[in-house]
Amino acid sequence: MDKLLRLLSDNSTYSTSELSMLLGESEQAIKERIDAYEKQGVIKGYRAVINWEKVADSGVTAYIELKVTPTKDKGFDEIAERVMAFEEVSSVSLMAGTYDLGLTVKGDTIQDVSSFVSRKLSTLEGVLSTATHFFLKRYKYDGTVLTDTAVDERCMQF
Repeated sequence: MDKLLRLLSDNSTYSTSELSMLLGESEQAIKERIDAYEKQGVIKGYRAVINWEKVADSGVTAYIELKVTPTKDKGFDEIAERVMAFEEVSSVSLMAGTYDLGLTVKGDTIQDVSSFVSRKLSTLEGVLSTATHFFLKRYKYDGTVLTDTAVDERCMQF
């Protein structure tokens, strides 16, 4: 894997100067590589990882699995595009296993997410079934530990 991409994925606030020192390349070379990655669509954006549990009234998040019927011409892409269009949906992934699509959905309340699933999502043509799982607490997200307590070393011995 490209070390520059790994570093940016772990911490997008690195300056080109810091990346240059970490990778042993010139700042100009780093800038050119980043520009090329952005133009190619490899780098799609930069963002902060927020621990929403520490933010008042941050709402709820659910992981929803969908079993769908793929369309003849576009397979799973067509229904994924329809699902992505909903503002409540923050991520969509094609999965292997019992369900076909995995979604992350956000709402102000559990009732809002439940209403979204029952009124909008489950009524889409091609959606066969759904399974909704509400996040109760996130301990780690996208490689970042969100809890204030250290992980017990004994847990890491497995």
